[in-house]
Amino acid sequence: MKILKYILPVLFISAMVASCDTDDEAVEVQNPYTVSPQYYQNLRDYKATDHSIAWGWFSDYTTSYSMATRFLGLPDSLDICSLWGGIPTNDSTLADGHYVPDVYKEMKFVQQTKGTKMVVPTIVRIRTFPEFYDSVWVAKSNPDSAMQLLANHLLAQIFVTGVDGIDLDYEPEGDPLSGSNMDYFVKYLGKFVGPAASDSNKVVAKLGKIRWVNKKTAAGKDSLVKETYYEDYTIVGDPTKLLCIDYYSAAPSANTLPYTNWYVNQTYGGSPGGKPFSSCPASLVVYTENVGDNWKAAECGKLLTYARYKPATGRKGGFGAFFMHRDYINAGYGCLNYANMRHGIQIQNPAIH
Repeated sequence: MKILKYILPVLFISAMVASCDTDDEAVEVQNPYTVSPQYYQNLRDYKATDHSIAWGWFSDYTTSYSMATRFLGLPDSLDICSLWGGIPTNDSTLADGHYVPDVYKEMKFVQQTKGTKMVVPTIVRIRTFPEFYDSVWVAKSNPDSAMQLLANHLLAQIFVTGVDGIDLDYEPEGDPLSGSNMDYFVKYLGKFVGPAASDSNKVVAKLGKIRWVNKKTAAGKDSLVKETYYEDYTIVGDPTKLLCIDYYSAAPSANTLPYTNWYVNQTYGGSPGGKPFSSCPASLVVYTENVGDNWKAAECGKLLTYARYKPATGRKGGFGAFFMHRDYINAGYGCLNYANMRHGIQIQNPAIH
């Protein structure tokens, strides 16, 4: 009781002070960095020009806690982003997408407002698709039909999600979708995406969807089961969508040239200047470094070497990085993050003041 004798007056005074303090206090906060609509327009205009591009494979964006794994954290001047982590979507029924609406919203902002092209990579090995290889190529002895069905499957994902094209990762390693079969595959895709595409070309593809259905268990109990089904989806050729081929040891042939926007060389520590075939224009070849393995090294290995490289005549297609987001932690050249990618873009295409 003696304790209460002293505590109660203190509480009373504190309450009176608190009740009388009704004025809002100004709090100093850091305002978010904003840019004008004209900045974004200038950015889109720049990306629409004929220039050596900046390319990057991007992953780990299904969680967006750090700007290092967010689309908003990517360098603004990045031209093409290959979605190595899959296709973000706001459609929970798409079988071949990642349902991450917040990530999808950021990707669409970077795509539409900043003008960065989003392409979907796929390793070109038809044996990894038994529904096309085993069931059609082998069982029906019909390679052409199998390749068309695979192409339609990939195209449907691109068109329904509104991304900007396809990135064919050509590393056959004994897969039959190589050599002349790769030529056929690219020519077929080229009817719908890439520089030779035409809106007169149409095809109905099967689009994978998922749904939850109620089924009985062996014990007769109701159970919700995830089920994949397919809907018809009409694809109409669109020459504004990109057809890119990236390659390492095996290279695509000259027969792919009429249908391809960019040849992305996994140079990975090698010397720039090589081409997939002798008649390939240097302006279509992009040289890339494996930043995933070399992010701690000076200049992320040879990333800036590829940015500096100039062919004897004309210009190169560009430079880029695999797992470019691992450069996010690097600071320097006046940059707080993505120092090597940002500096490489400036080296390759110096700003005009």
